[in-house]
Amino acid sequence: MYQFFIRSCQATAHEVTIMGDDVNHIKNVLRMRQGDVIAAIDQESGTEYRCEIDTFEEGEVKCRLLFVKENGIELPSRVYLFQGLPKNDKMELIIQKAVELGVYKIIPLASKRAVVKLDAKKEAGKLARWNAISEAAAKQSKRRIVPEVTGVMTIREAVDFCEDFEVKLIPYELADQEAMADTKQIIDHLQPGQSIAIFIGPEGGFEESEVEQAAAAGFQPITLGRRILRTETAGFTVLAWIMYHLER
Repeated sequence: MYQFFIRSCQATAHEVTIMGDDVNHIKNVLRMRQGDVIAAIDQESGTEYRCEIDTFEEGEVKCRLLFVKENGIELPSRVYLFQGLPKNDKMELIIQKAVELGVYKIIPLASKRAVVKLDAKKEAGKLARWNAISEAAAKQSKRRIVPEVTGVMTIREAVDFCEDFEVKLIPYELADQEAMADTKQIIDHLQPGQSIAIFIGPEGGFEESEVEQAAAAGFQPITLGRRILRTETAGFTVLAWIMYHLER
């Protein structure tokens, strides 16, 4: 079944209206017809409306609401991935897979060792591209929300943003490599409803001063094992651990 994202104002007690680029996709790419059933997801609340196509109008597809499906797809905690800016197109892969693993929001992180630097013009174009990738991944994985990729933050801005978070994690390659038991205990104590922040460094990792800054703000350094993981692998590893623990 095909899935499309809507805003709350596009759904009423009896009808759902599809607008924007999805209209052309439904009519001319998928060649859907009256009576075809689709899923419309409120990207603000995550509510799924199961409905059938009724009429095609100028710039809109009107659908008759069949029923509202219970929401059980999203993780019971909101996980924020603060990703150090990587080289080349790695960010696109990171966004795609992080969305599949249940991330709530992705924040590009400008750290000292990050090779990539984005000026305002480049950032606007990148954000549009990254958010489009997030939406496509959310559709493919049947998510109930589209995780936002926000503007770039500095370490200080990110630390301040996470001030009230219940769980703050920073995988660090110089953490005690014998401390897997401590890391496991941290993951095992995660609870539904918590706000969880994950800081991932760029290719060169975090500088020690950045880790100390984060630790002073309540971040817990954790180890991902005895092997050094690439920046695109580190985030997936932590997200997979969290997903497994919260959904088991």
